[in-house]
Amino acid sequence: MSEKVKESVRIVSQECIGKDIYSMWLQTDRIAENARPGQFLSLYTRDGSKLLPRPISICEIDKERSRIRLVYRVTGPNTGTESFSRLHANVPIEALGPLGNGFPLEEAKGKKVFLMGGGIGIPPMLETAKQLEAEKTMILGYRDELFLKEEFESYGQVYVATEDGSAGTKGNVMDAIRENGFDADIIFACGPAPMLRAIKAYALEKQIPCWISMEERMACGIGACLACVCKSKEVDSHSHVHNKRVCKDGPVFLSTEVEL
Repeated sequence: MSEKVKESVRIVSQECIGKDIYSMWLQTDRIAENARPGQFLSLYTRDGSKLLPRPISICEIDKERSRIRLVYRVTGPNTGTESFSRLHANVPIEALGPLGNGFPLEEAKGKKVFLMGGGIGIPPMLETAKQLEAEKTMILGYRDELFLKEEFESYGQVYVATEDGSAGTKGNVMDAIRENGFDADIIFACGPAPMLRAIKAYALEKQIPCWISMEERMACGIGACLACVCKSKEVDSHSHVHNKRVCKDGPVFLSTEVEL
């Protein structure tokens, strides 16, 4: 696991790329050099009344310029994410990272891989697509408005599913797989629990190894507070119950390790 640091990073740029979806590039001293696909940052607000950081998945890593791109959704008024959306270039902000384990790229090298993202689970799949040396089929699920699709197209064939049928397959990512008759040797996925539940069932049926990145509300981000536990098959050495800490043990798990 990469060495995490807390540092004051600087916003390089920020733009709105979809309804309530923002893209922020950060200049770091050390975080970018240690980061890997599937990890996340804990970003601290500049509002003293909001003490806990907000976990945001890493979308892109630029190690040469020591930059990290975050793509996040504003979850409502007066929230931490809403306060981030109001920040502009050259503003400093505190960040802790890189956190979590990331996707096991070596497991998929040279294989046929499904990269599947749904909603705000789409951004972490972009750096995964960039670094993965494999035959990639990228399947992205949207509620309606598309974002990041063109960036994904730089790394292979992209298929889209939308709930309203406005683009690609009408339905979800599993509908897109069935409609196109795809198959794969391994799956990497990130998205909401119902999507991951369906992907896990499909992977079990097809006997395909499947790695999922779980979305959970977090507090500390380092595994101490147990706010983000999920049920697991094995007993956790920290809590001594059938739990895994998404921030510390994950957020990426082999799908058969956890209950959804």
